[in-house]
Amino acid sequence: MNSAIILSNINEHVQLTAEESAYLESVLISRPFRHDELIVKSGDVARYIMFVNAGYIMSYYTDQEGDDHVVQFASQGWWSGDLFSLSPDPRTIYSTKGLSDGELLLLPRSAQEQLFEKYPKFERYFRISFQTSLIRQQLRFIESYSLTAEERYLKFQLKFPTIDQYIAQKYIASYLGITPEFLSKIRKRLLLK
Repeated sequence: MNSAIILSNINEHVQLTAEESAYLESVLISRPFRHDELIVKSGDVARYIMFVNAGYIMSYYTDQEGDDHVVQFASQGWWSGDLFSLSPDPRTIYSTKGLSDGELLLLPRSAQEQLFEKYPKFERYFRISFQTSLIRQQLRFIESYSLTAEERYLKFQLKFPTIDQYIAQKYIASYLGITPEFLSKIRKRLLLK
């Protein structure tokens, strides 16, 4: 398991000692995944939060009609998973699947609690991470109402410049809140500019 990316990510916010880094490495679980592999299924107990060490993953909600609604894409250096892993009833309503081959570093819920108790720096780090995530979600919500679909697509491309090669257009459209047909029109219009 290569822990350089996760340690670099954490050290951007809090400086870990060698002991703290070693303890984190000791509780992380390496979890390779394949393209199109279902990693977490809706209804499963969400026992881990996931750090994307390599590759791309997608989390989505499937409604009663069987339609998937993309909630999040995550690439190398991003945390993923849902807050159900921290709740008293940790069954998740989301599914997560691999969009490419890659590797996750899983942090079990129990290990996260131990990290917080033993090394308060981790509690600070995760507070900062959750705040950043909440801000991103709120901005995405605002953008869904204030930006045109084309503007949202352009922002998406800036955030995930290489993801198009790994993912079906219908998932990008779902994430943007538009139909795949409308996304095709946007792409054609942008090519003509």
